[in-house]
Amino acid sequence: MNIAVILAGGVGSRVGADRPKQFIEILGKPILAYTVEKFNSHPEVDAIEIVCVESHLEYLREMVNEYNLDKVKWITKGGDTFQGSVKNGIANLKNKIGDDDIVLVHFGASPFIESDIISDAIRVCAEKGNAISTTNFIYLSGIKDDDTKTTKYIDRDTICCMNTPHAFQYKFICDLYDEGERTGVINRVEPHTTTMMYELGKPIYFSKGTQTNIKITTKEDLDLFEGYVLLQQKRLKESSESV
Repeated sequence: MNIAVILAGGVGSRVGADRPKQFIEILGKPILAYTVEKFNSHPEVDAIEIVCVESHLEYLREMVNEYNLDKVKWITKGGDTFQGSVKNGIANLKNKIGDDDIVLVHFGASPFIESDIISDAIRVCAEKGNAISTTNFIYLSGIKDDDTKTTKYIDRDTICCMNTPHAFQYKFICDLYDEGERTGVINRVEPHTTTMMYELGKPIYFSKGTQTNIKITTKEDLDLFEGYVLLQQKRLKESSESV
């Protein structure tokens, strides 16, 4: 099985809204609903688990029903950090899925994801045991001397940018977090699965990514997503009219 684990445990304070950013409505629908729909409609995704901020668990259940997100099989409480939410999601799947099943971890506030990114994460993970959606770094970049200037550039051809989805065989990610806690690494690194993998010497395999698959973080990102939704609606209308 391929199981999407959608992280909706954050509060998104930088957006400045009166609710967690994943529940902000764009054209009358929560951002999280748009994100979950991408996985719910994907033919290779068999089930979905949502890891949710505790204050919105009931709201989430209502949302799942309202938008007929029928692949959502499990809802569990989020943690205080990314790591905490991933750990809660993994623990909740114990004895529900198999060791070789693939878990796709994705931010609930990343609704720009498209079907081919999901498919490639599944493909690479099935071959390698893990897959991280990755893109080349395209901007001129430099090393800071201080907060006011830089005098040394970074060769952008040596840099990659990693994003969700993160795909793992279930046993791999369970063993990874067990090792991270046993060695204390989980408490020493930036709170992401990938940084823990680096520290523990685990190779990270690339799957397809795009520059547009961003995580909504600021108010400007909300405007970008609204424009994206309107464009998708326009294309769908034009496609139906041409039939």
